Amino acid sequence: MLLLLFDIDGTLLQRASKEHAHALREAAGAVHGVHVHDIETVEYAGRTDRAITRDLLAAVGVTEIDEAWLERAVDAYDPPDLTGNVAPGMVELLDAVAARPDEFRLSLVTGNLEEIAHRKLAAAGLGHYFEPGQGGFGSDAEDRGKLPGIARARASDPPWPRERTIVIGDTPRDIECARVDAVRVAAVATGHFSVAELAEADAVVDDARSLLPVLTDWARPSA
Repeated sequence: MLLLLFDIDGTLLQRASKEHAHALREAAGAVHGVHVHDIETVEYAGRTDRAITRDLLAAVGVTEIDEAWLERAVDAYDPPDLTGNVAPGMVELLDAVAARPDEFRLSLVTGNLEEIAHRKLAAAGLGHYFEPGQGGFGSDAEDRGKLPGIARARASDPPWPRERTIVIGDTPRDIECARVDAVRVAAVATGHFSVAELAEADAVVDDARSLLPVLTDWARPSA
């Protein structure tokens, strides 16, 4: 069986981060007594919420982070209906792999805080594909490279084998985090990065539907 670790933003969903970004900024600013809503120099793609928040606060001179921002961000996140933001072909892919439980197990690796991740997926109508208590999240570690290992440890004891684990993402940072944990990675060019920019992945496709043959091939015992 392959453990499939899906990224959320840009992979499962497209253009679904507006309220999420607002919640991070509102929480960081309110807890630390600063204004960070106008900062435009912080990168978001492929990064953890912890890293993003640290950079937002550093931009206004805050270096001591109060962990109270985590709960405040979750409280502030109120997603709209995101069913129209599901990436093309993703429901078909999820349905196909979920129908083959002897071959695939679905989980998450995302920079989102865990509760925000689950709220976002619920708002998009995708929450039922992913077991609670599984995956690796931005609330677990600031370094995204640690998240696949965390997800593997939650999937089984001993941790799920690296050779049967696949990260599925849409950014070079998703590829990097897979390489840190020495697991394979499939990239989908459904976010801000092109097929050429994702060429370092083990497989690259431009539509989620095209992932199924790749994953089917990798699921074979000889893969």
